[in-house]
Amino acid sequence: MEAKTLAKAKEWLGPEFDETTRKEVQHLMDNDPKELEDAFYIDLEFGTGGLRGLMGPGTNRMNKYTVSMATQGLANYINKEVSGKNKSVAIAHDCRNNSHIFARRAAEVLAANGIKVYLFRELRPTPLLSFAVRHFGCTSGIVVTASHNPKEYNGYKVYWNDGGQIVPPHDKFIIEEVRKVQSPKDVARLDNADLIEIIGSELDELFLNTILKESVHPEAVKAQSDMPIVFTNLHGTGGTLMQPFLKKMGFKNVHSVASQDKPDGNFPTVISPNPEERAALDEALKLGEEMGAEIVLGTDPDADRVGIAVRNFEGKLELLNGNQTATILTYYLLESLKEKGELPANGFVCGTIVTTELMDKIAAHYGVNCHTTLTGFKWIAEKIRNLEGQEKFICGGEESYGFMIGDAARDKDAIVTSGLLCEVAAYAKSKGSSFYEMLVEMYAKFGFYHEALVSATKKGKDGAAEIKAMMEAYRINTPTKLAGSEVLEMRDYKTGEIKNMRTGERRPTGIPGSDVIQFYLADGSKVTARPSGTEPKIKFYFSLSTKISGRQDFEEKKKTMEKRIGELKEAFVNG
Repeated sequence: MEAKTLAKAKEWLGPEFDETTRKEVQHLMDNDPKELEDAFYIDLEFGTGGLRGLMGPGTNRMNKYTVSMATQGLANYINKEVSGKNKSVAIAHDCRNNSHIFARRAAEVLAANGIKVYLFRELRPTPLLSFAVRHFGCTSGIVVTASHNPKEYNGYKVYWNDGGQIVPPHDKFIIEEVRKVQSPKDVARLDNADLIEIIGSELDELFLNTILKESVHPEAVKAQSDMPIVFTNLHGTGGTLMQPFLKKMGFKNVHSVASQDKPDGNFPTVISPNPEERAALDEALKLGEEMGAEIVLGTDPDADRVGIAVRNFEGKLELLNGNQTATILTYYLLESLKEKGELPANGFVCGTIVTTELMDKIAAHYGVNCHTTLTGFKWIAEKIRNLEGQEKFICGGEESYGFMIGDAARDKDAIVTSGLLCEVAAYAKSKGSSFYEMLVEMYAKFGFYHEALVSATKKGKDGAAEIKAMMEAYRINTPTKLAGSEVLEMRDYKTGEIKNMRTGERRPTGIPGSDVIQFYLADGSKVTARPSGTEPKIKFYFSLSTKISGRQDFEEKKKTMEKRIGELKEAFVNG
């Protein structure tokens, strides 16, 4: 272990740290040098969205001290950026262990710096925090959550006054201020609790009434009000608003998974509370079969992502991926708005560099723009802000089960998304069709796009180094063929360059600034490598497309594409 790392650890034995923390650090010193090194070898990075990491003592961990220091840095920036007394921050938290403690600590630090705080008394979904920032006219916002990460994690996301997560230039300047705070001694102490206003459930109704306006076919919901729906909040915040919203929409036959209703940061019934993983929805799928559900929904702990299952042609519940959810909602909204004569002439939808290109095809058909951003909804929120007064945002999505409809909340929102997904099912049923049939009709109309994702977990200091080495290897030793197909083009969003692999010609991507590499193949395939910004993982995305005539050749083409994706996985990940 480096002497610098050990010295940092010894500092945490000082009097500014509580007795429990000092004992935990001493225990690591005496018994677990590897864990000690990982806890102190770096400071937990306050990245472009905030903090996220394992909970525990140490500079590379989420704890009340790293949260306090990060909040002091944020407070210093707010006080520099905003003059006068009109400075305020809204704070919410999810169900995770210590979330309420971290939220309260952040509120106290801000108040000690003369900044007004709107603190939610109880756990609430992330989209409600974004809505609160806009509603109260706040300077900033904080939500304490690690989203869909395993139970050992927690996090801290920062928002700016438009309700979106921080982006340049604010992120850079906040990071600079956070880095200046070197010790808990630099954190202001609470001396004005009057600046902390506790928020109860009074904002819930206003939020639900606002997002209810996104419904486009309420008559279909009324006609199918008894349609069976199953929902699980996976021990998270979704249960605070989901059932009230579905009831407000008019759905009367909603069943929740009782064993997963109670908020619990230990997530006792799942290995990981991530609706992207099938195992997380096993209990919901079981209840869905028992209840004859038309649709099954599962939200992650902070209710900004939703996974769904619908009945396939064999009548079995089949899980859909995030791209399928994003495209069917985009198709439904644009088609419905056009049918009603309400499609804005200056409308736009948004995807990211790893969202299916089917989004672009659908948008082009309806004459609306489809803007592409870097991965993450903060970039979609930035696009909305930059285009205000020029183009009207309709919806946006990314493959990781996030979607946003309207801009009442400027972050992905599983509440309104779930409601509209249920509306799609009701609308299709009222037309004598089904959700799945509508999905296949969309493919027949615009092209059948099929995607898959592989994630490789690489934990700790060594894992981070391994991921970095993998990405550099793709840049230095760029493959010329993958699974028998020539690589025509490499897009490197870190350097902002697109390289023609045949000619060597280079041109700009137009959206540089992210450690993502994409390979476009001669057979029309696309393969993407991207280190996760929120987990110790590297993610590999695979995408294919083909034409289908409809239901009659859907299954056959699906099997062919799945086989091809398997070959690409083997060549790229394991080769």
